[in-house]
Amino acid sequence: MAGNRRRRDAGRAPAQLLSLEIDNLSHEGRGVARHEGKTVFVDGALAGELVTARVLRKHGRYDEAETAAVSRASAARVTPRCPHYGVCGGCSFQHASEALQLEHKQGVLLELLRHQGGLAARQVAAPITSPQWGYRRKARLGVKYVTKKGGVLVGFRERAKPYVAECHQCDILDARVSAAIPALRTLINGLSIRDKLPQIEVAVGDDEVVLVLRHLAPLTADDHAALVDYGARSGFILLLQPGGYDTVASLDGQPPAPLTYQVENETIAFLPTDFTQVNAHINQQMVARALKHLDLKPSDTVVDLFCGVGNFTLPIARRAGTVQGIEGEAGLVARARANAERNGLSNVEFACANLEDPQAVGALSLAHADKLLLDPPRAGALTLIEGLRFDQCQRLVYVSCSPVTFARDAAVLVARHGFTLVETGILDMFPNTAHVESLSLFVRE
Repeated sequence: MAGNRRRRDAGRAPAQLLSLEIDNLSHEGRGVARHEGKTVFVDGALAGELVTARVLRKHGRYDEAETAAVSRASAARVTPRCPHYGVCGGCSFQHASEALQLEHKQGVLLELLRHQGGLAARQVAAPITSPQWGYRRKARLGVKYVTKKGGVLVGFRERAKPYVAECHQCDILDARVSAAIPALRTLINGLSIRDKLPQIEVAVGDDEVVLVLRHLAPLTADDHAALVDYGARSGFILLLQPGGYDTVASLDGQPPAPLTYQVENETIAFLPTDFTQVNAHINQQMVARALKHLDLKPSDTVVDLFCGVGNFTLPIARRAGTVQGIEGEAGLVARARANAERNGLSNVEFACANLEDPQAVGALSLAHADKLLLDPPRAGALTLIEGLRFDQCQRLVYVSCSPVTFARDAAVLVARHGFTLVETGILDMFPNTAHVESLSLFVRE
């Protein structure tokens, strides 16, 4: 069967090569060109360039290609730092200068607001930025045992493919984790379950690095001893996950200890599998800007929706009169309460409610809220925005990880609830990718 497949592959025609003028960039950061009346999206190309592109996939209305050679380069083109760039799917924008990346992301945000929401902010804030490298504190790395590649691979998936990329470093990860990739490959390659360990979840606090090893078969005594030894040598905390997140435990079978980070002088504790912001530099500035926009006073009543472990809630509580945090996951709510107690905050309470369920939203009331903060997932907050009244709310800060759903939600806030979009701007949470996050201020005047 394998021999037949090789013969079929050998008989295939080589991929089509096209000479293309790149007109602009798509929202995902791919070059956009036209060829014989058809749109072509080209990975690795920048606006204004002349490239030779290799066609990867053909569709009815458009084709997808990758840059094979650059004949005329953009002034914004830079040499990618990572030796695995172009194969690994962890980054898609390393070939563009930081200035171009920021300009593009800001442009995507403003264009979607204009075209999808019919809105223009009164002010566009300067981008919130961070170092481009070593910023990522949370990640899920794929693990795959591949005999033809010499053993275990550890890294992100290949670009647009299901395979784990063969990597020896990852410059966007915390530097300690990046440097450990070769050792992790060696470690897992020596385990009896090397082909039954599909994922490593990375979580980094201010002081510690945790690696959660997802495994689909029991460890032997020798496996366990090897992990204990590696943990002692590396300084990393290794956890095991034989099933769902409720099965995560330390190597000695104990529940995982929380990690911590500081934001606005508050200590936030979280479990390695909890959602937290991946970029600590951005998070610090993001929380500071949100506090500034909320213009908090001791008489204010504030509600933080999708509050997580209290990343915004606790700094808000330090400045406002009373604060309520609402979150859909009970475990996060419990840890948010513990964080409030840890930081000596008694003017904050937390509630668990599914903010994406119309019935649960209908049971809420925000009539008491002077100010709101929304930090929803990629799906946005449309159910919440359509299902609630904001009669008393005068200022609303919306933190978004999807410009598409944000533009949609912003239009409803303006048209239905009488808010004005006063300021918006991007948060470069994921440098060297085309991912767009933003923070915006709405005011009812």
